[in-house]
Amino acid sequence: MVKVDNYEVPEGLYYSNDFAWIKVEGDKVRMGITDYAQKQLREIVYAELPEAGAEVKQNEPYGTLESVKAVSDLVAAVSGTVEEVNAEVQSQPELLNEDPYVKGWLVVVKPANLQEELANLMDFDKAVEWHKNQGK
Repeated sequence: MVKVDNYEVPEGLYYSNDFAWIKVEGDKVRMGITDYAQKQLREIVYAELPEAGAEVKQNEPYGTLESVKAVSDLVAAVSGTVEEVNAEVQSQPELLNEDPYVKGWLVVVKPANLQEELANLMDFDKAVEWHKNQGK
């Protein structure tokens, strides 16, 4: 884990320009929002997530987060089928502010083209550099 300014960037994840992270877990991918995203949104009060079985496409919205500040689209970091949804985040959206990388994950996806789509994401080193350039 590295802190860039005031934002946590854990190792072992891939990151998108849309403030999403993914963790590859065997043949599945766990997806969530970054520490940077939750701090920009501030107090998250509602999460609208897809149901299991829904299809998501890389770089396309699949749900929304509502904060006291704004409503923001959740943009998929990979394409595939949603296999699991974090019901705790739906009933306790504040988990996204408290722990965006562990308890605050959003969905588990069975990816369609993982190796191809990973090329469109940032690895840890690129994500650290990207975070350094945010807000400049």
